[in-house]
Amino acid sequence: MKEDKIKVMIIDDSAVVRETLSHILGSDPEIEVVATASDPVFAAKKMETITPDVITLDVEMPRMDGLTFLRKLMVSRPTPVIVCSSKVESGSDNALKALDYGAVDLVLKPKIGTKTFLEESKVMLCDIVKAAHATKVKTYTPKMPFQGIPSVSADAVLTNDESNPTEIETTEKVVVIGASTGGTEALREVFEMFPADGPGIVAVLHMPEFFTASFAARLDSVCRMNVREAKDGDPVTRGQILIAPGNKHTLLQRNGAYYSVQIKDGPLVTRHRPSVDVLFRSAARYAGKNAVGVIMTGMGDDGARGMSEMKHAGAYNIAQDEASCVVFGMPNEAIKLKAIDKVLPLKKIAEEVLRVTR
Repeated sequence: MKEDKIKVMIIDDSAVVRETLSHILGSDPEIEVVATASDPVFAAKKMETITPDVITLDVEMPRMDGLTFLRKLMVSRPTPVIVCSSKVESGSDNALKALDYGAVDLVLKPKIGTKTFLEESKVMLCDIVKAAHATKVKTYTPKMPFQGIPSVSADAVLTNDESNPTEIETTEKVVVIGASTGGTEALREVFEMFPADGPGIVAVLHMPEFFTASFAARLDSVCRMNVREAKDGDPVTRGQILIAPGNKHTLLQRNGAYYSVQIKDGPLVTRHRPSVDVLFRSAARYAGKNAVGVIMTGMGDDGARGMSEMKHAGAYNIAQDEASCVVFGMPNEAIKLKAIDKVLPLKKIAEEVLRVTR
């Protein structure tokens, strides 16, 4: 075993899934599968002598379900965990509980054709494992409930036409936010700080299809602003936060002095759909200096180029600082491109957004 490889344990009651995941992850030169287990009880026994860097975890298994194991693990031995299951569908409680307990990411396995799905998702799965390994995992403490794919650019969804930037400054600013790994908790913390009449916000979070509506409803229960999953044509107005739906690109558009969102299909952009780059490019084109961009915790570089385009168009851009990020990838890439006006800790982002949108 090479020490520089990411050591992965696979916990799943399906022998086919264990074999397929082992083959897929093991084919990446940066990853090594060090153990597999058919249920959490076997996994716990193996972890007496093996220390994995990342765990992939099914939900429905014999002797102990995956969520119970996840909660116990994050209390006693915090480890980056990717929940890979068909039981985190349709924005179910399982998905939200997994994120609450500390899961880094969720992969929705289809009930039929799982082996084919996993094989076709090789690049995505390896990227998720690498992102999980880079996360800063925290010990779980119970909270009060909430009251082989090519990487293409945003050109695939919206061409970069710099000949027609928005020049007219309106009385209303629009805020666009992008986040990925660690973003569910980070967005909640920021959104809770906004008053009921906070600026109109459109946010892209890398979440699978079906989860975003439930996630938005959960945020709505604890935020003073209204929060909901975006629908095509929704206006961007004060007092409302729109969350981009999973598996759809979300773009900002402008009609006179008013903003709305467009929801559309399209290829993966920087390996994501929705893509932060797509939202930010549309903000650069249609909002220009009326926009405020925020890029937060996440693996990779999605959003960095779009934020550079926003900066060029006159927008004011904020990046979350390294100390408060779970993964400093996305903000750091935007900083490298000199696309940022201010770098701030998570607790200061809402305050700065309010200051520049008054």
